[in-house]
Amino acid sequence: MSARIKVLIVDDSALVRRALSETLARCPDIEVVGTAVDPYVARDKILQLNPDVLTLDIEMPRMDGITFLKRLMQHRPMPVVILSSLTGAGSAKALEAMQAGAVEVLEKSSGSMSAIADHDRLVEVIKAAARARVHLPADEPPSKRSPTSAPLGVLRVPTAGERCYEPRKIILMGASTGGTEALRAVLTRLRPDLPGICIVQHIPPHFSLAFAKRLHEQCDLEVREARNGDVVMPGLALIAPGGFHVVLDWRGYGYGVRLNEGPPIHYQRPAVDVLFGSAVKAGAAPHALGILLTGMGTDGASSLLELRTGGAQTVAQDEASSVVFGMPREAIRMGAAQRVLSLDQVAPAIERFGNEVAIHRTSAVLAGAR
Repeated sequence: MSARIKVLIVDDSALVRRALSETLARCPDIEVVGTAVDPYVARDKILQLNPDVLTLDIEMPRMDGITFLKRLMQHRPMPVVILSSLTGAGSAKALEAMQAGAVEVLEKSSGSMSAIADHDRLVEVIKAAARARVHLPADEPPSKRSPTSAPLGVLRVPTAGERCYEPRKIILMGASTGGTEALRAVLTRLRPDLPGICIVQHIPPHFSLAFAKRLHEQCDLEVREARNGDVVMPGLALIAPGGFHVVLDWRGYGYGVRLNEGPPIHYQRPAVDVLFGSAVKAGAAPHALGILLTGMGTDGASSLLELRTGGAQTVAQDEASSVVFGMPREAIRMGAAQRVLSLDQVAPAIERFGNEVAIHRTSAVLAGAR
């Protein structure tokens, strides 16, 4: 990669191409080497200009962005940042783009004068994408939800032999760039009889609901977007909604969830530091497993250290398996991580934690009586 990050902008809107070019031109570390109106033009310009990062719209003429992204990752893998309208069907398509290998998704501005509302965030994402390790997309696991499975939001009845926990036990996870696929890789390997899980993934509004629903279909755990008043329960994984911080409170019988629209922390809302920090204040540290996965920036590192200091078990993802080794690197540098694990070691570590803190297993008599 050259000293300046070479960016190719692919979008059928002349207004968007111009707005993105003007925004990125203000950053001395970034050079917009070209623009393309559709994937066919983009294909030729990639060969001609050899960009470091591609920004890609999803809805375009002649070939949609998802199809182009899949072909690109097969023949010329490179960091791609998706720019999309993340409402309704757009959210599902953006999620499909992440599955296909996109590094990050940013929401297009609804205004007519700017392509992206947060210019600083766009620049930060482009810089992180240029450093990202592009992994070839994995096959999406089939749905684990049969027509007879409990619907989303209805906790299933434990079966005989499942682990049980004191309500103080909790698993906390944070991730950013590359995190949607990292979380999928971890959560789809977990059994449902685990302590409650709370997750912050840096994610735009509207996208988090589609993300949680897809994980729910693929996991044995129940996975859903967190709501005000939720209680953290075994077998349930709560995803922070885009645009909201998640705060935990101890209510005597479990951890309650509060959502707020407080100021962004580390330019993020939701922020990992808000979740982890609130867990420390709620007295969760001696009972918790804290995990920090791939992501740009430093969010979550200082609060992971607070968790460890308070008695939690703590894990950071290693550099080799991280798409962007920012948040985990800072946690390791600060001494916040007891263990540094590759992504494929995280799910086994969570299962070990479940075995260590379980108080007993449900009996056949108890399970049958429910």
